[in-house]
Amino acid sequence: MRIGLNHSAARRCIFNEVTPVRWDVETQSEPPLGAHLITPRQGYHHHGIYVGQGKVVHYAGLSATLRRGSVEEVSIERFAIGCDIWIQPSPAAKYYGEQAVRRARSRLGEDSYRLLTNNCEHFCVWCLYDESRSVQVEGCLAHPGAAWRTAIAMFKGVLASRGQMAEPAANAS
Repeated sequence: MRIGLNHSAARRCIFNEVTPVRWDVETQSEPPLGAHLITPRQGYHHHGIYVGQGKVVHYAGLSATLRRGSVEEVSIERFAIGCDIWIQPSPAAKYYGEQAVRRARSRLGEDSYRLLTNNCEHFCVWCLYDESRSVQVEGCLAHPGAAWRTAIAMFKGVLASRGQMAEPAANAS
């Protein structure tokens, strides 16, 4: 049963003003089909749609490297890369369950990632709400200092995950 929300409540849900819930892989059953999953990364949050059987469809984008990637279906472990997984409540979604899964899979192989206009969050919001929007991008554009800190953290995170960044203590003699 779906609960109806007024327009302003729906917009709060769409645009992350509803707090995501941590999903405990060890103790909880799998997320519902079409769930909007979020995993924190170095400087940003990565987004995907749960499609069942331990799989997530996401815009790979800059999720693991500095190269853009396509929309792909991966294991939940590969999506999370060892980070926590949160479920973003989406009670006002236009598409949910199998509908959201079909929409996510309809874009498999798409290779049009753009950080500011077509990223993983834009993808998930489109799958559920038929809108292309990213709260993270809007926040960075509204606060340029935060944008620079985010970009630096992302760059350092990618370098560290590749083992290309020496620890500060290792460089001190």
